[in-house]
Amino acid sequence: MTPTTGALDGILVVSLEQAVAAPYCSSRLADAGARVIKIERAEGDFARRYDADARGQSAYFVWLNRGKESVCLDIKAPEDLRLLHALVDRADVFIQNLAPGAAARAGAGTDALRARNPRLIACDISGYGESGPYADMKAYDLLVQAESGLAFLTGTPEGAARVGVSVCDIGTGMYAYAAILEALYERNETGRGRGIAVSMFDAMADWMNVPYLQYRYGGKAPERVGLNHPTLAPYGAYACRDGSVVISIQNEREWSAFCAQLLDAPDLARDERFATNVARVAHRADLDATIHAAFATLGVEELEGKLRAARIAYGRLNDVAGLARHPQLRTAPVETEGGTIDVIAPPAIDRAGTRALGAVPGIGRDTDAVRREFLGAVER
Repeated sequence: MTPTTGALDGILVVSLEQAVAAPYCSSRLADAGARVIKIERAEGDFARRYDADARGQSAYFVWLNRGKESVCLDIKAPEDLRLLHALVDRADVFIQNLAPGAAARAGAGTDALRARNPRLIACDISGYGESGPYADMKAYDLLVQAESGLAFLTGTPEGAARVGVSVCDIGTGMYAYAAILEALYERNETGRGRGIAVSMFDAMADWMNVPYLQYRYGGKAPERVGLNHPTLAPYGAYACRDGSVVISIQNEREWSAFCAQLLDAPDLARDERFATNVARVAHRADLDATIHAAFATLGVEELEGKLRAARIAYGRLNDVAGLARHPQLRTAPVETEGGTIDVIAPPAIDRAGTRALGAVPGIGRDTDAVRREFLGAVER
């Protein structure tokens, strides 16, 4: 594949950001070709110190900050605020996810910045939104997983659990990215920018629509069922002789094929306990016992062959090491201060070509150059 130009080449993004949600959004804008200037404190984004596993650097920071410029500012200092204003006056997009009200108190609130630059698309990312009783509360991924009910639905019948990655932050960054792209498209028609607000709670609440609707209108919330699916069966992990395989039955055609070719019991598909998905969920214990008995004598390779022949969806229960050596995994190189690191490649593939991922900046690497460009001289 040949290198391509980015769809957002020529777009300037200024992001007053930290942690995960806003950096996720701005990193995707950078991947698309936008120039992203990341504003950090003198000590740097605290996500730089979450761990030191990626050649001495934070895995979080390497993942989320490729292709950006790093500028260190104290926006409470008049000269640094002046530089921020000079940046935003020429920017297309401004993103911030500071503590509630912090940007506005420092003179970098959305309304004030958009008054200076009406073409600006300003995106405020918060924990719980700009109004309501939780508006002033700090929010981190696990807290929002808990507050939104996600953690309660995750885990086993014996206890709730955190989803293993920062899904609230990631989902929020995705929504912010999509909203910014919509606003850029709209601005092409109207010439006007837009103010956007995205909260972590709203993002995760949207993902919780199915259990919410089941509770609100069906009168019963789904239960924690571990690796099973709360409303489909059989759908989960089943042990065989030398491992486990995750299977998914989505319709009655698949169920009939599963009974005939995997369980060697075609009549089971018509058993009143199992004839419909609702009946199978209600009799899950009996169903699982039947499947476990049939799988107990099969090895993983043999079982996968049978599932493939019957066209039943399945997957292996991989650990992270399994992901790292997965034959379908795509990676891409990123340059960092510690050397080249292969990150997992962005999921959207441009069939016309591919763009190299930008380098991860050191703390304040671009501060002096940006001062010269936007204020005309390096000020001390």
